Amino acid sequence: MPRRRSPARLVIALSVAATLAVFLLYTSLAGGSTPSLRPSQVAEHDGAVSLAGLVLAPVHGDAHASGLRFRLRDIGGTATVPVVYTGSVPDLFRPGRDVSVRGTYRNGIFVAERDSLVTKCPSKYAPAS
Repeated sequence: MPRRRSPARLVIALSVAATLAVFLLYTSLAGGSTPSLRPSQVAEHDGAVSLAGLVLAPVHGDAHASGLRFRLRDIGGTATVPVVYTGSVPDLFRPGRDVSVRGTYRNGIFVAERDSLVTKCPSKYAPAS
């Protein structure tokens, strides 16, 4: 007589797989989303955001002490926002470079999270000629 197997193992394995699928779907859609904004949009948002723009001169201060201070301008626009940043500064950081930084907008100044400054390579974003 053939031995009849219990479906309990199959039910448990399918339950675990379904739980993992739901978790992965949640984290990919809503779990770690941070809005990406331009300087002209940042004043309208509360909480942590990612800010992208063009670095304007002058850049002054110390990124490891009181903070590096500079202004970001909309890429292709005119709106600007002052930024205070602490942490490591990428080698390619300088006025005229497109950058992205995470942080919060407080009292008219964008206060960046430590070590969140990333420079963008302009050749990747230029239209093909």
